[in-house]
Amino acid sequence: MVPNLTLAVPHEAENQVELSLKQSFESLQPSLKPPFSLTIPTPDEYTQLNHAILHAILTQPQFAKTHIKHLHAIVTDGYATFLSLLLKIVYHLYPKLLGSVKNQLLWVTDEMVRVSGIGYDALLISLMRQIVGGDFSDDNLWLCTKLVTLLLDKWDSLLEEASHVFCSGLYVFLRLLADHCRLNGEKFESLKHLEVNLCVKIVREEFHLCLKIGRDFIRLLQDLVHVPEFKSIWKDLMLNPTRFNTLGFSSVSQIYCTRTSSRYALLRITPEMETQLRFLLTHVKLGHQKRHLMWFARKFLSELDKETVIVDIVRFICCAHHPPNEIIQSDVVPRWAVIGWLLTTFRRKNYIEANAKLALFYDWLFFDERMDNIMNIEPAILLMVHSIPQYVEMTNTLVEFLLLLLDNYDMEHKDIIVKGVSSAFRLLESKGVIQSLDVLTSCPTLSPSLKEGLSRLLLSCGKLGISKEFLPVPIQPGQQMV
Repeated sequence: MVPNLTLAVPHEAENQVELSLKQSFESLQPSLKPPFSLTIPTPDEYTQLNHAILHAILTQPQFAKTHIKHLHAIVTDGYATFLSLLLKIVYHLYPKLLGSVKNQLLWVTDEMVRVSGIGYDALLISLMRQIVGGDFSDDNLWLCTKLVTLLLDKWDSLLEEASHVFCSGLYVFLRLLADHCRLNGEKFESLKHLEVNLCVKIVREEFHLCLKIGRDFIRLLQDLVHVPEFKSIWKDLMLNPTRFNTLGFSSVSQIYCTRTSSRYALLRITPEMETQLRFLLTHVKLGHQKRHLMWFARKFLSELDKETVIVDIVRFICCAHHPPNEIIQSDVVPRWAVIGWLLTTFRRKNYIEANAKLALFYDWLFFDERMDNIMNIEPAILLMVHSIPQYVEMTNTLVEFLLLLLDNYDMEHKDIIVKGVSSAFRLLESKGVIQSLDVLTSCPTLSPSLKEGLSRLLLSCGKLGISKEFLPVPIQPGQQMV
């Protein structure tokens, strides 16, 4: 009997990826034992042999070294076929894989990095996406440990061949550390130590990679200022930026003004979660979303600790899911409605809720229409406006939070932040996202003090007189100075 990769679920069709691997293994099983054939396989035979060898590696750990030698002997495409199969397994099957198969998957991933297989960088990034936010189970922490250890062990080769993996790794592990550092217990200490070592090493030794992330690097870093190693980094960023020895970098404002690519927002959303969110925001009609949202909450947010992933979902919806006009103009549930629902799901008022609101407004703070995308800021304004008729408390809460950010986020760069928020409001009005800002400033149910604060902000837009020369230009990450 051919062994399974996943735990069989009654009444569920077998995944086609797993089925193809099993079929190849079954038909070629006699060929997987030494002595191996010296005949050069045809392209179809080569593909089938890759399928069979991968299945054998994943299900026969006792013979894995023999199978990997077989692969090395027959490979003709730089392992591209083999790695494409690994990617499919990670993307489509990882949560369902048996524990022993996951062990082998990480073992063969390490081997693919060692031989510089074509596409191993995508495999590493795909595995990072399988780390579930707010999940402190042994299985999830094991994956964290395996990946952070691999990144540290393969530091030199990765830096030379695929340094962008460290950009993704830094984003992922800074975000995870914010959760892990709030936990106590022996099982967390060694992992936290590894994660801190990796992140500090990247920031201190390869700071130019941090610049490639953009402003979300600062958003993630600020959650870790209570950790001594990151407190020191934060202090240098704010007071002594030349310590990072990076050509062209002189101020944190340069990072503020560099928009973070949408691909980073995907890193903290599992593929399964992404699929469900995109389905909801593409096919479900407004007014019919309740049962879908309830299912989503049961599936992904049922445990209290998992509320932390709401921050990442909000960031994903704002930055990585930009529906086309035909969807925007249809009766499909809009992004702002899903975010509004997410903000009401918190069972306790704490820093996580504040971080979710910050994720919603973060691009507002440094908005520049020359390089920022209006779709990143659209959900917040529509949520504020559409909440007025029935849920004005949501509008009050969001406006209050935005005004608090203006006054407290970074006093040294308040002028840039005021300029960014004012520009965001004006562009949203001029592009017709909302008909007029009067809907907020003249709203009878909005708190008078908040209306006054908003009006003062909008009036100041024309009086700031901040020249283009004053505004920092995002730097192109340069090489480190010796």
